[in-house]
Order: sequence, then structure tokens, then C-alpha cells
Amino acid sequence: MEIVVFGAGSLGSLVGGLLAREHAVTLVGRDPHAETVRETGLELVGECEATVEPDATTDARNVQADLAIVTVKAADTAAAAETLATGSYDAVLSLQNGVGNEETLASALECPVLAGTASYGAVLEAPGRVRCTGVGEIVLGARTGGPSDRADRIAAQFAAAGLETTVDDDMPRRLWEKLAVNAGINPVTALADVDNGAVLESPVDDLARGAARETARVARACDVGLSNREALAALASVASETAANTSSMRQDVLAERRTEIDAINGYVVDRAAERGLEVPTNRLLTSLVRTWERGRGLR
Repeated sequence: MEIVVFGAGSLGSLVGGLLAREHAVTLVGRDPHAETVRETGLELVGECEATVEPDATTDARNVQADLAIVTVKAADTAAAAETLATGSYDAVLSLQNGVGNEETLASALECPVLAGTASYGAVLEAPGRVRCTGVGEIVLGARTGGPSDRADRIAAQFAAAGLETTVDDDMPRRLWEKLAVNAGINPVTALADVDNGAVLESPVDDLARGAARETARVARACDVGLSNREALAALASVASETAANTSSMRQDVLAERRTEIDAINGYVVDRAAERGLEVPTNRLLTSLVRTWERGRGLR
């Protein structure tokens, strides 16, 4: 299978590297990472160890492949869609944070767009070297829900490369559940500079749980069946399984990059406002992270 990974940062490089054990993979990223991968290969270390030799480029225009996997930051989705539209793909799969990326991609592309989540932990340690900090799971399916033969076929190809993969016929609910988890973990760990497991402990556990509960309430207002209990259980499960991991937002803060706060807690705030709901915890966390970004000249 020919696969293009658009957004070869930490997660994109790990997923692409694992797939490259079985498939023809092209990573689309920035130099010097792309140049290093192209010249000397990609080294996977940590809980997944391998050295693979995918192709790598900084330019994804006019590319043809069976599948494009999108792992860019949510704020870059529209630009990614514009670039992908110059090429030809049988399908596109979003493995991004936030809700709504799939609609942005679908509005610009003629091929089917699938929704997905990835719970693998990854840190790009150096050009050409990515550390797997936790073996997780890829979940994918039709972006609007329901069965998908295409998702089944892609999942089988992922499994053949050794990735833990599941097909879900209710991806809208799955995406909102992931949003609830990210809303609780990401800003808290980024602002406090702590590992994921810290959100299970006092005094920040109430803050993380509050963000997750509010997200579930907004999900239900958006006709997605996610209970508070399910959101809190998912938060506890992910925080426990990734207790020693550094969240993606904490990685951004440590590197002084703009975060995905707008696509996570900010998204919850915006959807709540449209429906007349109050989400004070998400609003507070959004304000704090945005203030940090403005202070660094990132916003």
C-alpha cells in the first residue's frame, strides 16, 4: 500500500515509521527532519524499535497514493487540504486532535475522508529519531458514523504492519470522547509542566474532570451520545495508561510553539456558546493557554 503521512512530527513520524515496516510510506515534514530521514532513514526507539527507510519530502503537492494520513496541527488543516487537493488519493484519514478536521478536509477533497484517533505516545527527539513512549491503538471509521468497507480494508493493512487497529462505527462519539480526554489532560499538564498521570491526583484532578464533564455535556447538546460517566472513565483510563507521557500540548509549550488550544478547550467553549451553555473550566483553561501564547508572541 502506498501511504503519505502529511505532518511528520512526533505522531506522524511514529505512525509512518511503523507502517513503513510493511508499506511504501512517504513522510511529509520539515527539514532537517525530512532531509535526515531521506538520507539516513528513520530510527524508532523506546517501546517500538526499528530502523526504516521511508521516503521523505517537504512538498506534498501533486502526489498520488492509496492513502493520505493527516497528522498536522488542527490550525493547519485547511492548508493541508489545499495541498492534498493537488494530488490524488483513494482515501484520506485524519489522526488529528479536535473535532471538525474531517469536515475541513472533505470540503476540499473529492476522495472519501475517514475519521480516526491515535493513542500511541510519541516524541520527536531529533531529526530522524522518534521515541515511542507508549503503545496505543489506532481507531478509524466513517467520519459521520456507520459501517465502512474502506475503513475495514485500511485497518487490515495497518494491522499487517503491526499497529493495534480497531474500526468504530460511531466515530463522532469517539472523537468527542477523545476531545473530553484532551480537554482534561492537555492544558492542565501544559500549564503545570507535569506528566499525564498528574491529572489523577489532587489538586488538579477536579480541574481535569471538570473540563471532561463539560465537554460531554456539550457533546450531548451536539446530538452525540457521550455521558459524563463515559467521559470521566476515558479520562482516567488514558491518564493511567499514559501516566509517564508528555502530552502534545505540554510538548508545544516546552518548545514554545503555538498550541492546539483553539481546537480542544477552545472548541468546547465555542460550541457551548452557540448553544447557550456555560463551560467555566474550559473557558478558564482556554484563557490561560491563550494568554501564555500571547506572552510568547505566538498569537
